[in-house]
Amino acid sequence: MLSRQSGENIHIMYSEHPHFWYESKVIIKPKEPWELLQIGNCGSPIETPEGWLVLTHGVGTMRRYSIGAVLLDLENPEKVIGRLKTPLITPPTKAKYNYVPDVVYTCGSIIFGEYLIIPYAISDCMTSFARVKINEILDAIKKCS
Repeated sequence: MLSRQSGENIHIMYSEHPHFWYESKVIIKPKEPWELLQIGNCGSPIETPEGWLVLTHGVGTMRRYSIGAVLLDLENPEKVIGRLKTPLITPPTKAKYNYVPDVVYTCGSIIFGEYLIIPYAISDCMTSFARVKINEILDAIKKCS
């Protein structure tokens, strides 16, 4: 299971019992300016031929939330194959003046045909969808490794 036990890093956790998760290991720490304060996973990992695709949310300065992506090894998900250096989705300018300013967030995505479909919320007052070719996002992540 992926989690954010420390409040700022992504952990991988192991358990033999679905109600108790004691073993935890940090696998992803904030690295880029747009995720400087904390990073967390957005929904469950998605299995691809290249690895486990994990959408992330990064919190940068001024509490600005953006959506990024990480690729984990299929056989050893503790191994990070690569991660985007820049966000996949950022808050639009109009999000600065809404209920929760400068935030985009998703709770998951799905592969449909050749696309990754990402439903996401903007500043707790509107929703949208993003669509990106799965091969393009995987190639971009691997270039950043």
